[in-house]
Amino acid sequence: MAHIRRATQNDLNRIEDIYSEVLTEEEKGNITTGWIRGIYPTRRVAETALSKGTLYVMEDEGTIVATAKIDKEQVAEYAFAHWSEDTPPENVLVLHTLIVSPSASKKGYGSRFLAFYEEMARKTGCTALRMDTNERNLAARALYRKLGFSEVASLPCDFNGIPDVIMICLEKLL
Repeated sequence: MAHIRRATQNDLNRIEDIYSEVLTEEEKGNITTGWIRGIYPTRRVAETALSKGTLYVMEDEGTIVATAKIDKEQVAEYAFAHWSEDTPPENVLVLHTLIVSPSASKKGYGSRFLAFYEEMARKTGCTALRMDTNERNLAARALYRKLGFSEVASLPCDFNGIPDVIMICLEKLL
């Protein structure tokens, strides 16, 4: 059965492999995330989150199938979103760079990772979940809506080194 845990140094190669798998599928036109190889996401993104203790992985039968960063860091662009409530920053939990390996897709791993994220928020006293995705990532947007997230803003920006992004900000109040 799949379980989620904090990532360790030993997980970085597999996380980097998952990033590469997703970017390869993007380059082939099989999926659309809006990410660009060599720009975002990179191993450095995972290393930074690991050093802060905010990188998580989902393992199933000994294989890492998904990863994400979970913290309270709201990116600068969030200041321009019209959030439903003016939730104090200490009560907001943010999900970044949720990635499921394409070889493990369609098995509910994304939904389970989001349930873990929501439970983490409840356990830590957070009352709002926030995240963003690229406007072009229709699959992620559909999943987030299905799980009760609302799209609250569509913000043109350069994001994570990628130019001309339309960032969709999403939230779920607990």
